[in-house]
Amino acid sequence: MYKLSFLLVAFIMLTSCGDKKKSTDDALESTPTVSEESAVNPTDPSSYDPNRGLGKHTSVELGDKLDVAMAAEGEKIQSVKCSSCHKLTDEKLVGPGWKGVTTRNKPEWIMNFITNPDPMIDKDPKLQAQLELCLVRMPNQALSDDDARKLLEFMRQNDGVK
Repeated sequence: MYKLSFLLVAFIMLTSCGDKKKSTDDALESTPTVSEESAVNPTDPSSYDPNRGLGKHTSVELGDKLDVAMAAEGEKIQSVKCSSCHKLTDEKLVGPGWKGVTTRNKPEWIMNFITNPDPMIDKDPKLQAQLELCLVRMPNQALSDDDARKLLEFMRQNDGVK
C-alpha cells in the first residue's frame, strides 16, 4: 500500500514539474535580457561611442540643480546594490570608488554602463583597463532605467552637485 502511494505521489510530482519547466523555458525564450534590450548592437565595434558608451541611452537630461528626492532613492539603491563593491570616495574596494565619476563620464555613458555593463566592458578601453586593476567584472544588477537614473542622481550628489 505504501509503495503504491509513494509511486502515485512521485508520478504526480514528476508530471506537474515537467509542465512548469516547459512554460518557464518558453517564457525565458520570449523575454529579452537586459543587455539585449539596452544594447544598440554589441557585436558591431563601429557602434561604440566612447562618450556615450554602448546602449540605448543616447541623451540624458540633467537639471542644473540636484533632484534631492531622486538622489535619496538612488542612495537606497546604492546601499543595497553597489556599496559592497564601491566606496563613495576615490578609494578602490572591489570596484573603483565613485568620487568624481560624474565629472569623468557623460551621463549617457554612466546610464549605459549601469544598465548594460557586459558589452561596455567588452568594448570600452577605460573599462578594460579598470578590469585589469580590479580583476572583477561589474555584474549586471538588472536595474531599470528609472533606478539607474536615480543612481546617477545620487552619484551627482556624491560629487557635490547641489
